[in-house]
Amino acid sequence: MRRILGTLIAILYSQISFSQDYQSEFQKYCQTNDTINQLNVLTKWKSEKPKDAELFTSYFNYHFMKSKQEGLALTTNEPNGEGLVLKDSLNQTAGYLGSQIYYDQTELKKGFDKIDEGIKLYPNRLDMRFGKIYALGQIPDWTNFTSEIIKTIDYSAKNNNNWTWTNNEKYDGNEKEFLLDIQDYQYQLYNTGNDDLLKNMREIANEVLKYYPNHVESLSNLSVTYLLTGEYDKAIEPLLKAEKLNPKDYIVLGNIAQGYKLKGDKKKAIEYYEKTAEFGDERAKEFAKQQITELKQ
Repeated sequence: MRRILGTLIAILYSQISFSQDYQSEFQKYCQTNDTINQLNVLTKWKSEKPKDAELFTSYFNYHFMKSKQEGLALTTNEPNGEGLVLKDSLNQTAGYLGSQIYYDQTELKKGFDKIDEGIKLYPNRLDMRFGKIYALGQIPDWTNFTSEIIKTIDYSAKNNNNWTWTNNEKYDGNEKEFLLDIQDYQYQLYNTGNDDLLKNMREIANEVLKYYPNHVESLSNLSVTYLLTGEYDKAIEPLLKAEKLNPKDYIVLGNIAQGYKLKGDKKKAIEYYEKTAEFGDERAKEFAKQQITELKQ
């Protein structure tokens, strides 16, 4: 019996060693951008351990990196890097010739197919989900970016945020850390400056609140999407819920004051700016007092 057990342990260690060796070898070739040897490693790895979780993430990385292309493009917007300014006959700027990043759709599909297969086999692997979301944000594909975030939030309620990470190690973060990561994705959408994506932010905020109704940041996010579209009553409503959860949150109080100000309710705006001045930091106090003075004129 001991001999059999020893054999099983030896086989197990051998399998783990194979996986780790392939993983480190693949990463080595990634550093040198050697796609030929990357694929060679992946092919051998697949033949040895076709269901290895790290194989799926490595395939995804391979196809995503391979999909990224750079070429010259003629645009009306000034490129981020170096570019050539094109002038018309009146010596006016007609456009720019510069470097532009684009993604090969065939390679992208192969990568997404692999990571989807990995997520299906290992639904608790948060790094797989976040990796896919990251890639969708880079393309960018905001529709699927939002959809994947919502799927991840939904699954967080099923597994109670008992996530795993690379090499199936336990994810150290808890509910708070998970929601902080989701908040970062909300900032990413907001920072595009594209008002069309406010609905995406709203969808994500509502999904978070479905499972985490006391998440103040999502209540604030929901409010922002309505403030920016001029729907002030809808904007103030979630902020008043947030105030009940934390009556001294001066950011929430300041946003409520701003909502009432934009709505034209000076009395309520002053009331909440006074609360902001009471609980805020020095910068918030100064701004609130300035607003009160202007509103009273």
